[in-house]
Amino acid sequence: MSHRERLSAIRKAMQLQSIDAYIIPSSDPHISEYLPERYKCIAWASGFTGSAGTLVITQDFAGLWTDSRYFVQAKAQLAATGFELVPLKVQGAAEYANWLGEKLDIGSKVAFDGHIASLSVAQTVKDTLDPLGIEVDGHVDVLGQIWTNRPELPKVKAFLLEEAITGQSTASKIAAVRAALKKNRVDGHFISTLDDVAWLLNIRGQDVPCNPVVLSFAYVSKEEAVLFIDLSKLDQAAVQTLQAAGVQLKGYEEAFDFVMDLAIGSILIDPKRTCFAVYDHIPNTVSIVEDINPSTSLKAIKNEVEIAHIRETMVNDGLAMTKFFKWLEDNLSTGEMSELSIAAKLRGFREEQPGFVDVSFTTIAGYLDHGALPHYSATPESNYSLRPEGLLLVDSGGQYRTGTTDITRVISLGQITQEQKEDYTLVLKGTIEGSQAIYPKGTRGYQIDAITRRPLWATLRNYGHGTGHGVGFFLNVHEGPHVFNASNIDIAIEEGMITSIEPGLYREGKHGIRIENLVLSRKQGSSVFGDFMAFETLTICYIATDLVEKDLLDQTHIDWLNGYNQWVYDQLSPRLNEEERNWLWDKTKAI
Repeated sequence: MSHRERLSAIRKAMQLQSIDAYIIPSSDPHISEYLPERYKCIAWASGFTGSAGTLVITQDFAGLWTDSRYFVQAKAQLAATGFELVPLKVQGAAEYANWLGEKLDIGSKVAFDGHIASLSVAQTVKDTLDPLGIEVDGHVDVLGQIWTNRPELPKVKAFLLEEAITGQSTASKIAAVRAALKKNRVDGHFISTLDDVAWLLNIRGQDVPCNPVVLSFAYVSKEEAVLFIDLSKLDQAAVQTLQAAGVQLKGYEEAFDFVMDLAIGSILIDPKRTCFAVYDHIPNTVSIVEDINPSTSLKAIKNEVEIAHIRETMVNDGLAMTKFFKWLEDNLSTGEMSELSIAAKLRGFREEQPGFVDVSFTTIAGYLDHGALPHYSATPESNYSLRPEGLLLVDSGGQYRTGTTDITRVISLGQITQEQKEDYTLVLKGTIEGSQAIYPKGTRGYQIDAITRRPLWATLRNYGHGTGHGVGFFLNVHEGPHVFNASNIDIAIEEGMITSIEPGLYREGKHGIRIENLVLSRKQGSSVFGDFMAFETLTICYIATDLVEKDLLDQTHIDWLNGYNQWVYDQLSPRLNEEERNWLWDKTKAI
């Protein structure tokens, strides 16, 4: 079926069930950002492949609510599908709920599948529409009725990580969660998010592209710890190791029945990270406490073993990036390069590094105006060939058994304009300001976001995405609970957190610039005014200087840039051959 035919089929199914509006979120039963093929419902229905958005369908309108990262992409992918882009004013907000409240009459019915909607989204919709006399039903899977040949859930084997890599045993992590439950005076805790389960039980898998997680749920109480998983994914050694850590094993499909049969006083669930269907299965006799998963905060703070591993991983990833950029420069004149081919080549360089498992997200290789699409993903139809002119943005990362990387660099392919140089320099200035920030303990992410944006704001420039996100340890490349963005999120930056700093600037139809490093938050020192923290830059890859308009930088910025590039050379040069060393020496020369 075409997307128009699919939309028509959805509307027919809605009519049969007297549904006036149907909501399709971008999610799965684990509230994942990146989805197994079975749960790519928005892509199947509308053709939009971005990782964030919500479809709302009525009989006379079908819209995709998404944020500024995807505006250009959505307009292109939704063309001729019957769906229209509805730009979000606030990233992640359920603004469609208010739209439905204005559009629908009293007595109308709104429905969604509670297995792929978070509890917080479901509550927002219900809280908005119930007072207006609009019925909300979270038990309707319209797509399941019409999606023929829907992909099955993956069956790939899972595996356990040894404590020498994780730095903490499964038993001690379970004990830490139990301590949090005791502190919160709750009896049990149900965990839906895949990276939380993976961290807690030191388990990894390949069920979701680019994210080394396995489809599973977990339950922890004072008396028991249970993993719900397709048991065929575990070998006998893994079963014995988990059981030795006090973990019971049950089938993946048993999770909802388990929740329905709970006989405890209270349970903790995370409303943003638990689907409505889990909440709906909890007996009325059990008191529900809504709070962040304890594991989400625990795993955000990397231990010293993880930090040591990630530092070595950054060297390996930096070697791959250096070899890639040298190869690109050496072969550009052949005229045989494209956005897709260079992404494949970069993966090949990473595959040569020890411990490589996968890329951490689909590489963004945005040439010319494609660089202005923050989450651009090249297709055979959109694939640009590279020429010796303009800017190339490459945002990429790797999943290694010893860490996760995420890096963005912009390079000149030739014939650069003054506007491009100024934009590049101001973005670089923002990266430097954020990276060298010293801040009081307890600082929130929105404060780092403002510090990083200051050089761009001063010239009336800005960007629509956040400045930074947490990064997992051989886990999801986007990891909470902390973020560096404009939202007033009350999560302090704590010692041991790894976060990206990635300001950007995008001129639609022209070019895009983003310069991204990962940083580790560390204690800087104390004074009579309290404790202070700073960032240690982890990413090891040269920052191009031929695009820098030096007059726009203060001496402190120049010193940071020269010092950083010298450090990159010192870290990588011993592992490069002579030709590569000479090339990198030239790229890292002081300005």
